[in-house]
Amino acid sequence: MGARVHSTAVVDPGAELGDGVRVGPLCHVGAGVVIGDDTELVSQATVLGPSRIGRRNRIYPQAALGAAPQDRSFRGESTTLVVGDDNEFRESVTVHRGTPKGGGVTRIGSGCLFMVGSHVAHDCTVGDGVTLANVTSLGGHVIVESRVVTGGHVAVAPFVRIGEIAFAAGGAMIERPVPPFVVVAGDRARVRGLNTVGLERAGVPEASRTALEHAYRILFRKGVPLAIALDEIDPALRRDSYVARLLEFLAGTAHP
Repeated sequence: MGARVHSTAVVDPGAELGDGVRVGPLCHVGAGVVIGDDTELVSQATVLGPSRIGRRNRIYPQAALGAAPQDRSFRGESTTLVVGDDNEFRESVTVHRGTPKGGGVTRIGSGCLFMVGSHVAHDCTVGDGVTLANVTSLGGHVIVESRVVTGGHVAVAPFVRIGEIAFAAGGAMIERPVPPFVVVAGDRARVRGLNTVGLERAGVPEASRTALEHAYRILFRKGVPLAIALDEIDPALRRDSYVARLLEFLAGTAHP
């Protein structure tokens, strides 16, 4: 089964469309774009290249994927956007290609939901199962690990890393690394608690959730420097795989 392209859509001869791809009214698919099987561009959506879009993605009206990066040093080099499978890009979402100085690739995993007006800048890496709520904006070179969720109007500064299963409350202004498994909120965003709802929804075992609660109480005590608190985690807690991932992340961001 071949692709179905609406009569008002414009598909460059240099684009490759997989089986079952649907390109709706007034869409534009540029040169150097590869779109995987069963992906749909609903209407008035744009995908520019070089970009590789996986299977079963859905791209809604006014979304624009694969445009050149918003970076003053960019000189038209051949950089790429790589998107996995089963993602939804809702209305007016924008995702830009990488830059040579950032490795040249903006990369998005699978099973993500990008709500209305969210933005993924150049050289970002977004993991699997991520949800960015309306008007969330990622600056360049941001790393968002799997199963992160944001509220609306969250802004993330360039080069920030957000750990897995973290939750950023609506309106959070994030300028420093966000540890995995926690909730952050505010301007400037700070850790407010453990993401207990997200951990349960992610299927984290109860024993690991309990271990994380114990570790959290030690690590984020008021007035105790993180570098000191890290040394106070006992070996039993360290053996839990989720606690170990939290400690590994924090060890890379702690200051002496």
